[in-house]
Amino acid sequence: MEEPTAFSGRAAGEMRVQSLLRYPVKSMLGETVPSMFVDEHGAEGDRRLALLDATTGHVASAKNARLWRALLTCTANRHAGGVNIELPDGTSVAADDPGVDDRLSQLLGRTVRLVTQRPDGATLVRPDPEQLLELGLDAEVGGRILEIARTTPGDSFTDEAPLHAITTATLEHIGVEALRYRPNLVFATPPGCPPYVENDWVGQEIAVGEVRLRVLTATSRCVVPTLEHGSLPRAPQALRTPAAENRWDTGGHGAQPCAGAYLAVVTDGVIHVGDPVTIGL
Repeated sequence: MEEPTAFSGRAAGEMRVQSLLRYPVKSMLGETVPSMFVDEHGAEGDRRLALLDATTGHVASAKNARLWRALLTCTANRHAGGVNIELPDGTSVAADDPGVDDRLSQLLGRTVRLVTQRPDGATLVRPDPEQLLELGLDAEVGGRILEIARTTPGDSFTDEAPLHAITTATLEHIGVEALRYRPNLVFATPPGCPPYVENDWVGQEIAVGEVRLRVLTATSRCVVPTLEHGSLPRAPQALRTPAAENRWDTGGHGAQPCAGAYLAVVTDGVIHVGDPVTIGL
């Protein structure tokens, strides 16, 4: 039997967890943490809150950049008492503050409600990301309605899977910061590891410290990585490069630009920065 390697037998070497990230409020900036508990629901404290559009009932997502890209000017952080949201004017508001809905509605220019429980059949609007780049973020672009979190038990507002991972090989090749792709796990790869190596892992299990994960599919990319993130400027290459180099049909919607991988949790536990990563158990 072939021995497992750090990245599926290609330019073998050791991978480790470089960083761990969570995003307490969907589509807002999040936080890096030294360790993270994961189970079938995903990462503890990750995307457990979201905004609902009072007009349409859809979950607010920066995928629909025309309406919701201002969410990426806010930063959500967890603390012992709950979640705090830092607004772009430098002020902050607690997620359980009675005035939080009004503050966020004023910022976004639409009436929204911050919720902690995912409604049954929760949906968001996903305009075609490549058309948005071509026509402009304020263009009314067609797309599809995505029912979120269909493979994630509980109340998390994840899009399509409990966890998302990406490698430094992919990030360095594209030339963007990890936070643009909103992963939970960033794996540091050794020299010689090719970009998009995550494609090779689909269907395999991964050991990350004491945790076991299963790779579900490559991650199709939306327009979000190209947008301004806080002080970071726009980065069109975050979509254009994988669109030119790495297209996969991950869900029956045709070949999509992909970078990273979606994961499910097989054995729960705590992942730490620095944990070794082994593919293909």
